[in-house]
Amino acid sequence: MPSIAPTLSDVAKLAGVSEITVSRVVRNKGPISRATRSRVLAAIEALDYVPNRAAGSLASASAPLIGVLLPSLSNIVFPEVLRGIHVGLESTGYQPLIGVTDYDPLVEQHIVSSLLAWQPAALIMTGVDHTETTRKMLANHRVRVAELMDIDAEPIGIAVGLSHRKAGYDTGRHLIGRGYRRFGYVGHDWDADRRARLRYDGLCTALAEAGMTLVAERRNPGPSSTLAGKETLKALLQDEPGLDVVVFSNDDMAVGGYFHCLAAGIAVKDELGLFGFNGLSIGQDLPTPLSTVRSNRFLIGKTAVERLLDIAGTSDNRTIIDTGYEIVEGATA
Repeated sequence: MPSIAPTLSDVAKLAGVSEITVSRVVRNKGPISRATRSRVLAAIEALDYVPNRAAGSLASASAPLIGVLLPSLSNIVFPEVLRGIHVGLESTGYQPLIGVTDYDPLVEQHIVSSLLAWQPAALIMTGVDHTETTRKMLANHRVRVAELMDIDAEPIGIAVGLSHRKAGYDTGRHLIGRGYRRFGYVGHDWDADRRARLRYDGLCTALAEAGMTLVAERRNPGPSSTLAGKETLKALLQDEPGLDVVVFSNDDMAVGGYFHCLAAGIAVKDELGLFGFNGLSIGQDLPTPLSTVRSNRFLIGKTAVERLLDIAGTSDNRTIIDTGYEIVEGATA
């Protein structure tokens, strides 16, 4: 069973000061010596203590809160997830508190600490990779947790999403079935996007089962973007011009690859197949609709909220909910 969350009294005992002193440090009010402040902050860190900012707050009492942590709001994938969360919360009386992590687990840790201080009814997070400190805070507070997008690992509470490894595998099988044999791969930073790496691994497994490997691959060291996809495909084809299909880490990258083909006079599909992931509208609005995998992003957000509000108890209830995906044949591969 998770341990009981540390209290202000616990911090005071460890630091060797009064509870009033700890309260002043937490609220950053009143005269406190540098040495005392350092001892209190060290005790807070050692205990993973999170202050209860909701105590005595009429606003919190009248409007229950659900914390929502997303890696980005500029990537259209996550606003669609947020729309599903919003619809799921309609008529419930709950309000979302939203934080953006920029794919940084330390930023996520800081936001989780801030959100827990308001005693939310639940937390909705993205992915399954968290710092040990974050995991300890969640366990100590026994808050209900939903992790979105990824079901390829053991969840803290509820996992809602799809198997990215299987999506990559099915991508490979689909393209092999369409007659492609010389595969290339264009991707982006795996450190910031574990799910892209899982899809890559699944693709490689499908190729290996068919007695094939990737002929060439390149990854942009930064985040995914249309420009990165365009430039990375250009570099890949300079190294290996004999490819007949390229799988991209996502639709942003694949759309960039499409633009490179237009500029270079490469006939998409006839000379080079292109395949993405996400099923974004921008890919389907191209003159030649993108072949891709469509994830159920709205459903992921909505389902997470519904299950969080439906379950009784805490994060001890581990559940995996597979919202699936759809291969969109498109016209580029």
